[in-house]
Amino acid sequence: MSARRITDPARFGRVAVLMGGWSSERAVSLDSGAAVAAGLERRGVDVTRVDADRERVLGLAAAGFDRVWLALHGRGGEDGVVQGALELQRLPYTGSGVLACALSMDKVRTKAIWAAQGIPTPAHRVLAPETDSATVVEALGLPLIVKPVHEGSTIGITRVERLEDLEAARREAARFDRDVMAEQYVAGPEYTASILADRALPLIRIEPSSGFYDYEAKYVANDTQYHCPCELPAEREREFSRLALRAFELIGARGWGRVDFMLDDAGQPWFLELNATPGMTSHSLVPMAARAADIDFDELVWRILAATVSPEESNDELA
Repeated sequence: MSARRITDPARFGRVAVLMGGWSSERAVSLDSGAAVAAGLERRGVDVTRVDADRERVLGLAAAGFDRVWLALHGRGGEDGVVQGALELQRLPYTGSGVLACALSMDKVRTKAIWAAQGIPTPAHRVLAPETDSATVVEALGLPLIVKPVHEGSTIGITRVERLEDLEAARREAARFDRDVMAEQYVAGPEYTASILADRALPLIRIEPSSGFYDYEAKYVANDTQYHCPCELPAEREREFSRLALRAFELIGARGWGRVDFMLDDAGQPWFLELNATPGMTSHSLVPMAARAADIDFDELVWRILAATVSPEESNDELA
């Protein structure tokens, strides 16, 4: 049977856009969910905004929903927990499955898989209260980055310039996560590769005015610059896009997501992390990359939703 494009929003049934949640990224998730829901409504989808708590998540099937657009960020929403709850209810949902979400939320294990499979990723050390700071600095050099292992949106992240500041940075990250890591600093430009339906969208080069792409630069500042086209030579962009797609697939991710990396002074890429449910706010990068590929926001959220239709429901082309 020839594949044909889904055009009827009724095919999706009742769609819950899960947003908010209980992680440190709740505010960003609420913004993402509101944007996603509005885009789907403009395409005629029967959408309900659901501010997620544990009881609501466990009752989605009983409430009559047919599938879920996951706009949850951070722990509890992006780490496999909600995905597992939806699997138990037999509800199709957007994005990656339980294992890939759990792995991608754990930066240490993501890096271990990438390194074992030849994806370049900066050296790191796990930090504990008893860790000797001098040994870490000797291994990784200065400056270095300290971050929670299981957080996103650069929450709890610090760039450490001096040995004597490392312990304070560890304590700051430990406010958000019991697991903390130090990572070798890459001094070049930062790029992001958005993935949609097994395809890397145009790369974006990020240029924060402060030189450091932290929470302020991501969500508050209006002077962070995003370059798309990214101004790399075409062959280099294709090379890095292929690497990013491989990094995505190695974690078992599916549907959509984002892979972040930096270039050093020699032009070597260093992969940092995978975002299984990236932001969809006015500052977000996946919609920006989609626009560069001539995919507007409403079409983007439609395609992501379409990928939740299971094979037994349809043989249609979904994206």
